[in-house]
Formats: sequence, C-alpha cells, structure tokens
Amino acid sequence: MQQRIKHLLQASTLWIAIAITISIAYLSLIKTNNFPKIAISNIDKLYHIIAYFSLTFSWMLVLKKSRYKYKVLIVSLLYGIFIEVLQMTITVNRKGELFDFLANSLGVLLALLIFNLFLKKKHLINTKTCK
Repeated sequence: MQQRIKHLLQASTLWIAIAITISIAYLSLIKTNNFPKIAISNIDKLYHIIAYFSLTFSWMLVLKKSRYKYKVLIVSLLYGIFIEVLQMTITVNRKGELFDFLANSLGVLLALLIFNLFLKKKHLINTKTCK
C-alpha cells in the first residue's frame, strides 16, 4: 500500500513540475493588460522569485537525487534566460529585463537552499530511525 501511494505521489510531482514549467512560459509570454495592476513597486520581481523557486524546487523533487540538483539549477537558469529572450524577440507588449533574470536566479538559488535543507533534515531523520 505504501509503495502505491509513494508511486502515485511521484507521478503527481512530475505532472506538477510540467504544469509549472508550461505555466511560467505561458504567463511570461501572454499579454498582461487585462490583469489587475497592483500598486506596489517592483512586485513583479516577487512573482519571478516565487515562479522560479517553484519551478526549480518541483523539478528537484521529481529527480530527488542530489547529484541532479545542480543540473536542475543550471537548466532552470537557462530556462529563465530563454524566457527573457523570447519576451524581447517574439512579444510586442512584453520586454525581457536583467532584473527579471536576477529575480529568477534568486528564486532558483532559494530553491537550492531549501532543497539542501530538506535533504539534510531527511538524512538526519533516516539516520536516527536506523539506529
């Protein structure tokens, strides 16, 4: 029973990571004039941090092994660059910005930090239960 639940959760994590990846591309490239404006300066940078934290952390959970975490980090950073370049080249009403990329990078690095803490805690729990 536990194996079935574990397998189901792993499959769900993959679909969530895929959905986050597609959602970031979609939301980054659509026209945003219809969205309500929030009167907080640079609030979009917080959105970038949250989006790329979610992207990176979800893929790290999918791949789980710590040897893949730096590959996920690099791919997430490249994905952020790719989206910013697409905003500069194929959209009329969106523009790629260096500060957006920096916010993306901060989200990626926060995900790595939290993932490392998560692995460390999991390792500590596993070593305590084995004794």
